Amino acid sequence: MTRLLPTAALACATLFSGCAGYRLGPSGGPTAGARSVQVDFFKNETREPRLLEAVNAALRKRLQQDGTLRLDTRGGGDIVMTGAILKLERDGISFQPGDVITARDFNLQLIARVKAVERSSGKVLLDREVRGRTTVRAGTDLPSAERQAIPMLAEDLARNATTLLVDGSW
Repeated sequence: MTRLLPTAALACATLFSGCAGYRLGPSGGPTAGARSVQVDFFKNETREPRLLEAVNAALRKRLQQDGTLRLDTRGGGDIVMTGAILKLERDGISFQPGDVITARDFNLQLIARVKAVERSSGKVLLDREVRGRTTVRAGTDLPSAERQAIPMLAEDLARNATTLLVDGSW
């Protein structure tokens, strides 16, 4: 009985110390919605149409869903996010049986340079390449399959960019 009490106390201390680093609330530190972000239109440096609209819409939607930063649509945000869509890469990942040239599934990767600057001080909060990825089954019409995959690709890129901005060490 005398051994049971110290063992139980040690077990409780071990269990409760595991939660010591947990933070409740937004991961960015400040109160949710305390700062606002303005998303300017990105530049499309690729030859692919329709990327620009999908990326801008996905970024705005993702920032609203996250809630750490308030989306400012009237041009007066505390943080100004700009960027450029640099590349859309397509790599074959599986091929037709008996034909090593014709790809069946493709890995699409969208690469963009994202920059976030604090309006008041000019401090650069984020300036790096961000990637979005998805997989596409080509079927008989690859352009149509890619067109349908662009929103998913833009959402993945937006999720990665938002995470870098919100969880960054600024």
